[in-house]
Amino acid sequence: MYLKNDRILTALSIMLDVAFHAGRSGVVSGADIAQRSGLLRRGIEPVLQSLSRAGLLDSVRGPKGGYRLGRSPRVVNLHEIVCAVGVRDDVAALQQGKENNPLQSLVISPLWAELNEGVKERLAAITLADLLQQAEREGLERPRQAPISFTI
Repeated sequence: MYLKNDRILTALSIMLDVAFHAGRSGVVSGADIAQRSGLLRRGIEPVLQSLSRAGLLDSVRGPKGGYRLGRSPRVVNLHEIVCAVGVRDDVAALQQGKENNPLQSLVISPLWAELNEGVKERLAAITLADLLQQAEREGLERPRQAPISFTI
């Protein structure tokens, strides 16, 4: 189910944060993500792991380690992010124990399935790049990385 799921919102927030602050080349620490999101580091760690296992984030080890995007923001859609955190989009759970309730099985469940499919299609049509463009239209500026200096 898609509607108002905290795990989904956390995953979307993390992916947008990494795309906004690091992109494909920079690295963002889990602590920085947690601080900007107003969440606890230990609370977002399972979500970071799920996103990394799905190949949406790359984990970088070491003292300057953290996370960066696993793929270009142009090719990562929001439905992939939802699927990476293990949220089911089927309506079978609604049906369990409701077989004897015709209003549930004949009216509510089909409606919910239709709504769920519409949300799924909409999420699949939106990429991280679309959200980054929205952030720019809202006046947010991405951090600029300091140029590399080769002076000796």
